[in-house]
Amino acid sequence: MINTFLQRYQRFGVHLGLERINQLLASLGNPQNQVSIIHVAGTNGKGSVCAYLSSVLTQAGYRVGRYTSPHLVNWTERICINQQPISDAALLDTLQQVEAAISPNEASPTQFEVITAAAWLYFAQQQVDIAVIEVGLGGRLDATNVCDRPLVTVITSISLEHWQRLGPTVAEIAREKAGILKPGCPAIVGQLPPEARTVVEQRIQALNCPVTWVKPATLKPQTEPLPTATYQGIEYPLPLLGDIQLMNSALAIATLQSLQQQGWQISPDAIWHGMAKTRWLGRIQWTQWRNHQLLIDGAHNPAAAEVLRQYVNTLSCQSVHWVMGMLSTKDHGDIFQALLQPGDQLYLVPVPDHSSADPQHLADLAQHVCPNLAQVNCYPDLKQALEIACSADHPLTVLCGSLYLLGYFFTLE
Repeated sequence: MINTFLQRYQRFGVHLGLERINQLLASLGNPQNQVSIIHVAGTNGKGSVCAYLSSVLTQAGYRVGRYTSPHLVNWTERICINQQPISDAALLDTLQQVEAAISPNEASPTQFEVITAAAWLYFAQQQVDIAVIEVGLGGRLDATNVCDRPLVTVITSISLEHWQRLGPTVAEIAREKAGILKPGCPAIVGQLPPEARTVVEQRIQALNCPVTWVKPATLKPQTEPLPTATYQGIEYPLPLLGDIQLMNSALAIATLQSLQQQGWQISPDAIWHGMAKTRWLGRIQWTQWRNHQLLIDGAHNPAAAEVLRQYVNTLSCQSVHWVMGMLSTKDHGDIFQALLQPGDQLYLVPVPDHSSADPQHLADLAQHVCPNLAQVNCYPDLKQALEIACSADHPLTVLCGSLYLLGYFFTLE
């Protein structure tokens, strides 16, 4: 029912800009102005940071909205309160309220604008204390960028992705992501490439934003059952995998410190237990496929692929079985460059129901990027590829390349 409803707006594509969303929200009574928000942008790490923040703030006793994208299986994943997804019925009801506010005499909003408006409306109606809002694409012209006074803005990382829409250089992409910064509002910023940092610094100075430039947390040796990290004297468990979580978790802690300075009551106990309870599906996650241990991760851009490879390297496996599918719009060669090593085996599949890259094209490219692969094969569907990849007695099989592919994986029996 929800899929059918939202498919009506899919034909309007992706059109960055704030005119349509502002007009729609005005027709709904500007619900975004009734919600205190943390706004999170960045190439990678946004979802993890949002997950940490919403978990800790929930633990602190607040009513916390969280809006993220994309979803893996169900649209309801995008809109949560206190870690619980909106119900199908409540989402459909909210979407119908949004649709009723669309003027037939104006340009139709896009699918992302409709679901974003639904999130704002639902959070306002549910009277959340605070909402953690993830940027969909870029920042400056993203449909989430409609609040003049966020409590905190966060920029997690910046690298080349979506360059077709955001610009072909890191500096241009940085300019788009820095568009979420607002005059006088605190900014929390991760480690950026020099050309991106220059752009963001200039924007911060122009807007007179108090800024925290975050460095990765440090890991305490040999802590159980979870690793323990330290940032700015605050210790906390680290449940998400990969070295990148030292940066992502530090960004979350710095954001929480900014909230504390603004009077939000967030105790050390809430930070400890909130961090420990954080979950974020599909990001360097171990799972099972027919009694076979499987590592899954989106790895949908070169920077994310590098993070995944770094984690895989810590597992001391001589070779890896990669089961992969990618969207047609991604930087396939750079992703292969980050992931593949001689002796690895590659099983390529299409991404169902999306603009998928052709597996045979990917196979040719992978052999060019890494000529000494042990094996490269294409399969018509994910299930068949997994059955073959997991049939071998091999210590490490990794499914990656697209969050949409992971979403499809979660629907398989």
